[in-house]
Amino acid sequence: MKKLYRSHDNQIVSGVAGGVAEYYEIDPVIIRLTAIFVTIITGIVPMALMYLLAALVIPKRTVV
Repeated sequence: MKKLYRSHDNQIVSGVAGGVAEYYEIDPVIIRLTAIFVTIITGIVPMALMYLLAALVIPKRTVV
């Protein structure tokens, strides 16, 4: 079973977009561009709150 983690390798701010991209096995740029598009459509505050919540809830992948 796959688990969602914040990425350690594909991280710009906190690794949320990189982690989602690793989970779905797609390029992180696609996730980041989608996030920018959603931010433009819904406004900055809802997306910022969603990203902050995701950064707090999704655990960081530990590097072994």
